[in-house]
Amino acid sequence: MSGIAAKGPERAIGRNASNSATACAHANIALIKYWGKADEGLVIPTTSSLSLTLDGLSTQTTVEFLDGDETLAGDDEARDDGGIPRSEAGELTDAAGSDVSATKSDTAPDTVLDILTIDGVLQHGTSLARVSRFLDLVRERAGIAAPARVTSRNTVPFGAGLASSASAFAALAAAASRAAGLELSGRELSKLARRGSGSACRSIYGGLVKWNAGHDDATSYAQPVECPMDLAIIVILISAKEKPMSSREAMRLTMRTSLLYPAWVRASADDMTLALAAVAASDLDALGEVVEANALGMHASMMAARPAVIYWLPQTITALSAVRDLRKHGYSAWSTMDAGANVKVLTAAADAERVASELRDRLPGQTIEVHHIGSGVRVVE
Repeated sequence: MSGIAAKGPERAIGRNASNSATACAHANIALIKYWGKADEGLVIPTTSSLSLTLDGLSTQTTVEFLDGDETLAGDDEARDDGGIPRSEAGELTDAAGSDVSATKSDTAPDTVLDILTIDGVLQHGTSLARVSRFLDLVRERAGIAAPARVTSRNTVPFGAGLASSASAFAALAAAASRAAGLELSGRELSKLARRGSGSACRSIYGGLVKWNAGHDDATSYAQPVECPMDLAIIVILISAKEKPMSSREAMRLTMRTSLLYPAWVRASADDMTLALAAVAASDLDALGEVVEANALGMHASMMAARPAVIYWLPQTITALSAVRDLRKHGYSAWSTMDAGANVKVLTAAADAERVASELRDRLPGQTIEVHHIGSGVRVVE
């Protein structure tokens, strides 16, 4: 297998005189999972995590900070349908209420309004509040008080456990910081994206990425990991519907009530060590084994919550069984799952189409897609 070098943001986020920027980011799938926050305000996780950024699952976002002549404060359409005073912005969450937090800044008057359009639909209420609160972090850091117009388009199903918040907030962080004239390193951009959605910090980079849990804002960031293996992820789309319980609430419930959760946290540290060693040794079998075990352990801790958090559907179990059956027949394939019913399959890039074909034969009627390694966030002009 050909080696894949770790990839950072495709372009440095630097000064921008136009007050507008467009960025594109790809979703990532965690191989060693992120489940639970040690600090919800700063989005500091209980464990470090390891992920693979994928092609074909992306968000493109344009942010424009408006000058005095373009202010939205008096725009009735914006106020009624898509604008919200920043004083009304609530706690920042992702599309399903997960992985997200921010701190309100006082750098602009409460009458300032932002406009948010996602996939051609003007947003208001919670969705807009979420983005406005994140933009407040950028405004405070840049020392500006301008409202923003944000336009975003996605190829990732919303709230279905396919990391839509990761690509969304990575793209928003890159576009907003560039439009505000901030000069951010990859690490700084990762820390900023983390405040929007924890998993977004990993989408700043392409390829294999580790999110160091850390213990505060300065020490919790993502970094690329050199990977000599060319990996791929096959997505078995069981359901594109929004999750019945948000990841945020499911994390809280699991941490608060599951007797298995502390054991999973302890095991996850060992899993990370094993996974990194397997990567360094180009040992796909060893990597696949720990990836599958880590995901099943996470879901076991969720099922042990009271009440139980169960995202699986009957088709989920069928898909997991199909992956195990493939291994019995000599295929290198291992399953992993996030919050949701969908199953992802880790395999070698060279084998991905053949594995996907076998899965389609075993799972008729299911949508099965191959995703190869994706690039880091990039600014598009």
